[in-house]
Amino acid sequence: MPAPKKGPRLSGSPQHQKLMMANMAAHLFAAEGIVTTVSRAKLLRPLAESLITKAKKGGLHEKRQVMAVITDRDVAAKLFDDIGPRYADRPGGY
Repeated sequence: MPAPKKGPRLSGSPQHQKLMMANMAAHLFAAEGIVTTVSRAKLLRPLAESLITKAKKGGLHEKRQVMAVITDRDVAAKLFDDIGPRYADRPGGY
């Protein structure tokens, strides 16, 4: 997960921002779309793209890295079983 930038954050501490981004990413993958503000979407995009790239590779190490961010096993399974293979041919920019 990218480190939060210095300066103003979305709300509160860097730990809260990390947890909020992880929660938003989990909801994004579960519903395959969310409604949020532009600033939150701009912060969520790099995290979501890195998780999709790890799901495309699909190894054990990548699964453990994704589970460190997304704690819901069902969402992680959906990411590796459905979403990752869907973007297997794309080099990025999901």
